[in-house]
Amino acid sequence: MRPAAINEEHIPRLVAHRGYMQTYPENTWQGLEAALKAGACWVEFDLQMCADGRFVLLHDTDFKRTANTPASVFDMNTEQLMDISVHEPARLGDHYAPLPVSDLDTVLLKLSAFPKARAMVEIKQESLEQWGLERVMDALLEKLNPCHSQCVLISYSHRALSYTRERDSIDIGWVLNVYDQAHFSRANQLNPQFLICNERKIPQQETPWAGTWQWMLYDISDPARALQWAARGIELIETRAIGTMLQDPVLARKACPHEI
Repeated sequence: MRPAAINEEHIPRLVAHRGYMQTYPENTWQGLEAALKAGACWVEFDLQMCADGRFVLLHDTDFKRTANTPASVFDMNTEQLMDISVHEPARLGDHYAPLPVSDLDTVLLKLSAFPKARAMVEIKQESLEQWGLERVMDALLEKLNPCHSQCVLISYSHRALSYTRERDSIDIGWVLNVYDQAHFSRANQLNPQFLICNERKIPQQETPWAGTWQWMLYDISDPARALQWAARGIELIETRAIGTMLQDPVLARKACPHEI
C-alpha cells in the first residue's frame, strides 16, 4: 500500500528503461523520444560496438528479438545495419516498421534538443569481451566527452568503470550483479555517482547501502512500489512503462516537461 503522506523528498524521478519500451521498440530513438515527450527526466539505453567500431543501441549481441534475424552485431558494419529493421515484430507486429537501428552519434545529437534530460548509457559486457576493454572504452569516452552534462556511463563491468575513473570525469554508475558485502566494499572503492540494482536483489526491509552515490532500482512498473522504495532512500526508479507511471499524480510531480 502507498504511504499515507508523501514527503516531497520521497518522490523518485523515473528513468525510461530502454526508452518507452512498454509501447515502443526498445533502444530506438523513437522510443527514447516518446519517453521524453511523456515527461521523462531520465532515459537509459544499451550500447554494442559493431564490426567497424560504431556504437549502436542494442541490448543483445544479435537481432533475433528486435528484428527477427539471427545476424550478430559483431559481424556487421554500419552499411549492413541499414538493412535491419528493429521494430520488434514478434512483440509489436509491423506497427513501427521499418525502423532503422539507432546509432550513438545520432542519439546524442537528438538528445541535445532536450537539454534538461539525462541519459544512462550502458556499455554491454559482450562488446568489452569481443573487442577488448581499452579499445571500446577509449572510443566510447571520446564520443561521450562533449556530453558530460547529459550522460552517465553505466556498466556491470567494474574494470570498465575503474578504467573510466582513471581517465575521464564523466559520471559513472555501477550495475550490480550481486548485492553482498563484497560488492559493497568494491562500491566504496570505486565510489560511483550511481549504484544500480534489480529491486529483487535487495533483502526485504533492508535499507540500501549508504554512500556518496544515488541509487537506481529496476524494473518497476507499479507506482506504489516505486514510492515505497523512495521512502527507503531510492532516488531513481527505472521503468519500462514511463508514460503509464507518470500518469500517477504523485510521481507526475517529478516529471520533466521538455520544450522543443
